[in-house]
Amino acid sequence: MKIASFSRAWPLALSLCLLSACTEAPVPVPEAPQPIVQGTQLRFPEGHPQLALLTLSAAIPSTSVTVDLPAKLVWNEERTQRIYPAFAGRVTAITADVGQRVQAGTPLAQLASPDFGAAQADAAKAQADTHLTQKALARQRELFEAGIVARKDLEQTEADAARAQAEAARAAARTRLYGGGTHVSQELALSSSLRGVVVERNINPGQELRPEQAGPGVPALFVVTDPTSLWVQIDARESEVGTLQPGAAFELIVPALPGKKFTGKVISAADFIDPSTRTIKVRGVINNAERHLKAEMLATIRFERPLGIGVVVPATAVFLSGAQHVVFVQTQTGVFERRTVTLDYEGPKEVVISQGLRVGEKVVSENALLLARQFRLAQSEAAMHAASVPAPAQTTSNAPDRKAVAP
Repeated sequence: MKIASFSRAWPLALSLCLLSACTEAPVPVPEAPQPIVQGTQLRFPEGHPQLALLTLSAAIPSTSVTVDLPAKLVWNEERTQRIYPAFAGRVTAITADVGQRVQAGTPLAQLASPDFGAAQADAAKAQADTHLTQKALARQRELFEAGIVARKDLEQTEADAARAQAEAARAAARTRLYGGGTHVSQELALSSSLRGVVVERNINPGQELRPEQAGPGVPALFVVTDPTSLWVQIDARESEVGTLQPGAAFELIVPALPGKKFTGKVISAADFIDPSTRTIKVRGVINNAERHLKAEMLATIRFERPLGIGVVVPATAVFLSGAQHVVFVQTQTGVFERRTVTLDYEGPKEVVISQGLRVGEKVVSENALLLARQFRLAQSEAAMHAASVPAPAQTTSNAPDRKAVAP
């Protein structure tokens, strides 16, 4: 029985021994030596893996920098008309729709308006009063020449005739402004006063309209504009005001139209800063003869801003340390110097450094914050190491006893 048990157990023991022999402990990978700090420099040993994560960029002279600013396309208000009702009335016919080209004076809709009919009646009555006063004036002049009436009566009649003529001119001008005459028809035409395209319509047949419905926030009944010219609303930073002056050219880039670029020019700039966004409203104009651009499109304008003395580096190379701007400069392979710089211009992609960096010096443009963290860790380790090393013992030299010895 013992022999049988031993014969069954020894293969299992042999297998365990073989398994333990095949499973060897992993060879420990030696850690890369840590960088050390020497003053304001961080030194990496040759071949350190973190060096592959750092991207370097050379500082170049600052002649100009490309600036991108957000913008929005809107209708050119100098070529746009928003039509509201001047009199109360009911819509009887609509003769124009969105996308239709119209000429100056083209009727867009017809209204039946008793208020406009009252204005026409006032014009007709004023015209009748004018004829009556002119006849009375002619009679008074004949009587005055015959010596029958006094001069003051003639002057009173002349004044009445002048007032009647002025009222007739006023009433006729009012109706003529809206396309009516002295004939009372109560038909009011909503017409365009400029040539363009109907780009908006907010009116329906049978709709009742009131003049008080016009105002801020209320859509116009019709919007007619010339879409071949658009305005560009630009939100500019305070630092860009000196460059975006009237007449300055810019390039327009629209994300919805990739590969297409348009050029425009600045026509005006506001004299105040928006307190909520801290930006200045700048207006540009752009030619849209091919009708590729649409109002309310979001876009980006790009222009070149001239710079003064300094160097240009990527914006990712500069970071804040407290209230100071800092960069890491490579002085030699694997050695980086932490340097405080002064900025002259700060953009989303590029910055201009006026002090602290020279042309041709290479700065860390990618993973600069990683390098800053490594710099702080190395400083902490150096400080801890310095604190743990005991200070050298002070050797006291005792002067020999100079007392006189008795012989």
